[in-house]
Amino acid sequence: MSVLLISDLHLCATRPEISRIFLEFLRNPARRADSIYVLGDLFEYWAGDDDLDDGFNASIISGFSEYTKEGHALYFMHGNRDFLLGETFARACNGQLIADPYSADFFGTRTLLMHGDTLCTDDLDYQAFRAKVRGPAWRESFLSLPLAQRKHQIEALRLRSESEKKRKAPEIMDVSTPAVEAVLREHRYPRLIHGHTHRPARHEHDVDGRTCERWVLADWYRGGSYLRCDKDGCSPIQLS
Repeated sequence: MSVLLISDLHLCATRPEISRIFLEFLRNPARRADSIYVLGDLFEYWAGDDDLDDGFNASIISGFSEYTKEGHALYFMHGNRDFLLGETFARACNGQLIADPYSADFFGTRTLLMHGDTLCTDDLDYQAFRAKVRGPAWRESFLSLPLAQRKHQIEALRLRSESEKKRKAPEIMDVSTPAVEAVLREHRYPRLIHGHTHRPARHEHDVDGRTCERWVLADWYRGGSYLRCDKDGCSPIQLS
């Protein structure tokens, strides 16, 4: 018995090799696990659930559907690139949207799952932007636009974001240690697993005299990988 965790795949039609690796992952190692948790940024961007019939999106949904029809569980968490994923998408995959943060019990170990962007509290500009676009008023207004217009705006925002990243100090875009310790304390010192920062590693935090494990998931820009958790703990696995 095991669960697999992935994040920051940033799937898109212009990176077919990564999509191939992902679909192969669903057909092989994922079939030997009980469930998959996708901790955000599955797609490079998501403009709304009215884009399910797009050829590329449909191929990813089909891969998930093949996986879940065999009885495996599938969970999705929003990332900063795909926070517009909705229940229609989740139902098409036979999966379930989960909150961020999300508390789980993995084989007797309390585990807190997050995308990770809310832990980057030193990036004040991003946190202000996040608060704005996650609000129901902005979401309703944006989703009322024609799909093509939404995609155009998202692409412009994505390009601006990439430009702004180049001007920011790397440590600003990483998690803040006080923010990590605060969330570990709030949730009674669990194991923490998140993505977002694209800095895969295992960390230990000493919080109030308790040692807490934190795993950061890898992105899929240059290849695929996943974190496998079972009764013996967690281990990262690279895909070819």
